Amino acid sequence: MKIAIVCYPTFGGSGVVATELGLALAQQGNEIHFITYKQPVRLDALSENLHFHEVNVPDYPLFQFQPYELALSSKLVDMVKLHKIEVLHVHYAIPHAYAAYMAKKMLQDQRIKLPIVTTLHGTDITLVGSHPFYKSAVEFSINHSDCVTSVSESLKQDTLDLFNIRKEIQVIPNFVDFTKHSNHSEECERGVIAQSHERIISHVSNFRPVKRIMDVVKIFEKILNEIPAKLIMVGEGPDKEKAMEYCAKQGIDDSVKFIGKSNQVFEVLCYSDLFILPSETESFGLAALEAMMMKVPVISSNTGGLSEVNVEGKTGFLFDVGDINGMAKKSIELLKNDDLLEQFKTNAQNEARKFDLNQIVDRYIAIYQDALVLD
Repeated sequence: MKIAIVCYPTFGGSGVVATELGLALAQQGNEIHFITYKQPVRLDALSENLHFHEVNVPDYPLFQFQPYELALSSKLVDMVKLHKIEVLHVHYAIPHAYAAYMAKKMLQDQRIKLPIVTTLHGTDITLVGSHPFYKSAVEFSINHSDCVTSVSESLKQDTLDLFNIRKEIQVIPNFVDFTKHSNHSEECERGVIAQSHERIISHVSNFRPVKRIMDVVKIFEKILNEIPAKLIMVGEGPDKEKAMEYCAKQGIDDSVKFIGKSNQVFEVLCYSDLFILPSETESFGLAALEAMMMKVPVISSNTGGLSEVNVEGKTGFLFDVGDINGMAKKSIELLKNDDLLEQFKTNAQNEARKFDLNQIVDRYIAIYQDALVLD
């Protein structure tokens, strides 16, 4: 099958999932074409079955903001015709599904069919999509997709609550690739991060306000008062500087390492004893799932799709958003009990196996086949 994938080429969850899915589909013999403004960060090698096509946006002085949707639509039309693409899979309703619909209509004029599969990831619905300026466009894009998927039951319900949706939404969760990361734990050398008596806590995100970065460092501060520990903060974003200033002011900066954006996320996770994700909202919680795959229990907020990933009292604990004291208390209890911590680590990895890539990719292939029939 010839499949085009449109996504954001960044470290964000939707871009990671789209890229990993494309890689898996290519390994199965499908011809995959990524179409976006930059090569996705996890697309580190191209091959006979893997292709990348850059969307260039001409700089016209006439426009205050350059029209990416127009450039993307035109590029999609050209690539579909050139490579005889059979299915288009877009991640994020806006702007990708909107641009896909325009490409579909342009191709129809040339008697070329282009089935569209749209995957909803989160902020395209709960943040961007719900804004009055964009709501009509998001609703239109979803209803004019041939097949629609959501990464969690929670996000599906949010979509149905916010919009007048006529299309069936199928839930296909995010996933992890156990085969790709199975060797990290064996190669892990904790000594490069912390001393043998110290626990290692980690957090990975884009450091936006919704991730509640200050909650992470305040939870860790309380842990540090009880247990020798190190905190590893992976990511960049608007709240990074504020968090660094707080750590310096409180005198805990020697125990907190901000390492920026990194392709070494799984190396960090293999060192970790605990993962903290106190987000305001998470449509799924891919960062938590990746931690669980690496045998790291999760302390998280109970919001969005997180409860579909992090199982209360088994793989970690769930709390109300902003409950810093509760998260710190349970973290300390877990980190002080070696036997309990080891059990939670085992539980976390076992639960993550339910989201293994090999169990998910075939579900997407079935969706593509449905879209070909429906179009």
